[in-house]
Amino acid sequence: MPHILHIDASARPGLAGKDLHGSHSRHLTHQFVSQWQARRPQDEVTYRDIGQQPPTIISHDWIASAFKPEAQREAWMKDALLESDQLVDELVAADVVVIGTPLYNFGMPASLKAWVDQVVRLGRTVDIDAGNPTDPYAPLLTDRPRHAVFLTARGGVNMAPDEAMAHMNHLEPNLATALAFIGINRIHTIAIEGQEVGGEVLAKSITEATRKVEQLVDDLQRVLTATPSLEPA
Repeated sequence: MPHILHIDASARPGLAGKDLHGSHSRHLTHQFVSQWQARRPQDEVTYRDIGQQPPTIISHDWIASAFKPEAQREAWMKDALLESDQLVDELVAADVVVIGTPLYNFGMPASLKAWVDQVVRLGRTVDIDAGNPTDPYAPLLTDRPRHAVFLTARGGVNMAPDEAMAHMNHLEPNLATALAFIGINRIHTIAIEGQEVGGEVLAKSITEATRKVEQLVDDLQRVLTATPSLEPA
């Protein structure tokens, strides 16, 4: 049965529309997961609130350990990778990765970048083919189809691809590149815009995003139940 990995990256702990200064991205992920579970309560959901509990920023010890062949790692190296191993295991188990994140200063929050750095791992999610120097990287999460859902919120408007302000949005493109690099390239994006504008602009965007989330849940459940996922190795 499908396994959902639900990640929230907003620094705001509450939900927009319910809590004071609540998060719009959390509101969308809550809608997505609640709707999914209402229809398929048997599916497993793993939750990570990296906005409130950020992953550790990678260090010298992490780098030394991750690039050391597993059989040659000392005890301290294994300890340095414990958190990364857990985050990678959660990602490998997932069929749908639902990431709720705001756009902070043109890109992703530091907590989400820390998560990306922990899960893009040599030997775990990507490998290097030394015999192909022009394109040496081989994604390892290709054993079955995985989907990534980006549910985002931003203060500005017209920042979707091919729109007037798209050049200022380095959130979804960056995240999509990182996940495709390790083998997750079925990407779905829905955004709320206009938080800084407010009023009718924001209200209309919320309504449209809510409708799109509802449709996306329908579409993904249809696809995933038609093609049962394989158990992770």
